[in-house]
Amino acid sequence: MTPDLNLRISPRTVRQETVEKLRLAIFSGVFQPGSRLVESQLCEQLGVSRPSLREALRSLEAERLIEIIPNRGPSVPSLSWEEATAIYDVRELLEVEAAGRCATLIPPEELKRLEKSLHAFEQAADSEDSLARVMTAAEFYSIILGNCGNPILEEVHRGLVARISFFRGRSMSQGGRAQSSLQEMRDIYDAIAAGDEKAARKAAKKHLHKAKTAAKQSMETAD
Repeated sequence: MTPDLNLRISPRTVRQETVEKLRLAIFSGVFQPGSRLVESQLCEQLGVSRPSLREALRSLEAERLIEIIPNRGPSVPSLSWEEATAIYDVRELLEVEAAGRCATLIPPEELKRLEKSLHAFEQAADSEDSLARVMTAAEFYSIILGNCGNPILEEVHRGLVARISFFRGRSMSQGGRAQSSLQEMRDIYDAIAAGDEKAARKAAKKHLHKAKTAAKQSMETAD
């Protein structure tokens, strides 16, 4: 059962809000991989004009969350496991490095923010809100990346966030995965809080391997 999601938006910053609403709809499973996006229906659901919608769709195409095929229109791509593997491999390169660097660089006030984001994920993990799980996990990693001392690493990771969040949603759809992920994220936080670079890298790597396995199981089940 897909979660209810109110797609109607206010007139302000129409393109930005349209992008955000559609992105969240994809993350939360309202629009499934392989499904076509009918512009007339989306305009009605969102309460926006067709030009505004098309601008938003182009932004989502740049994030690789949708594809626009000539004479067919936009759709949510059916991502292969090969593509997923490539993304997880890059995540490992970026996030393990970021966690290790963050352990030696994060200032106290940012560590408090990281702890707060972990608590937010804990609440989401205890709920049935799949979207909240995805967004709070993304915030946790955003803080780690923002305190790794390498803005280029953070920039490259930011370019993958949309697709990372898509697969994160797949991973956490597996029964019990959210609670397992919570413990793995606690291990990452504890290592960073202790200033233990080696332990932070080890915990981040373990978390990614577990997430990758869960995502694969979810995709196999969907097939």
